Amino acid sequence: MSTHSAGAVRSRLGLLRGIAVIAVSLIFALPIVWMFAAAFKTNVQVTDPGVGLIFSPTFENFRNVLEDGEILRSLRNSLIVGGVSTALSALIAVPAAWAVGRFRMHRTGSLVLVARIVPAVSLLVPWYYLFAQAGLVGSYTVLILSHMFVSVPLILWIMIGFFEGLPVELEEAARTDGLTAFGAFWRIALPLAAPGTATASLLAFVSSWNNFMFALIFADETTQTAPVTLFNFISYASTDWGGLMAVATLMTVPVVIAALIGQKYLVAGLTAGATKG
Repeated sequence: MSTHSAGAVRSRLGLLRGIAVIAVSLIFALPIVWMFAAAFKTNVQVTDPGVGLIFSPTFENFRNVLEDGEILRSLRNSLIVGGVSTALSALIAVPAAWAVGRFRMHRTGSLVLVARIVPAVSLLVPWYYLFAQAGLVGSYTVLILSHMFVSVPLILWIMIGFFEGLPVELEEAARTDGLTAFGAFWRIALPLAAPGTATASLLAFVSSWNNFMFALIFADETTQTAPVTLFNFISYASTDWGGLMAVATLMTVPVVIAALIGQKYLVAGLTAGATKG
């Protein structure tokens, strides 16, 4: 095959890949675009298949959901629960992942995998009983603890691969210079694993932000999170589609902002995880 023919083939393959990427992106973006557009429609327009993306927008849905302040309180609760649970989970899981990865504690890693497999719904009844006896139901504490049950194994399992992929010689050199094992972790391994930590923490935060089941069972009117408030727009008789889409849009904005802020670390972390895992 001549050089010209090989170049033509590569050009066609590149074009096909570009078309495939655009097609897949459109498929995944379509629900988000529809949600955003529906947030600016009336309920009649939302349910009318003849109304597409060209219509007269209205801010009435946002005005209605923001008037009583319930959604703002729920978003604040989600931010508190998600932020605190993610921070505490990272504080516990990142050093634990380093220990598992560095000292080849494979049995411990297997136990972490078991914790990821166990369905959280099976623990709701015993948890509710224990938390009710402790007087914690309806508080931020019970939500943070229940979300950590998901976040700690998630961060731990992701970070094990990152620490196993770091050159152990760097830490050995640091210990030769007088650092303790924890000092080598703190000064050498942890900075090198910053992209992985950011990636795992962002995924844990998104998981907490979207968690519906724990908040539905353990929260009360003052501590309920945004997913529960979103669910309240669905009733037996009817559904407020405009308000539902407005709240869903407001819920999506903080996650998108967090992803944009941590985009550099997120991309680096996912790339490193793909090659080091």
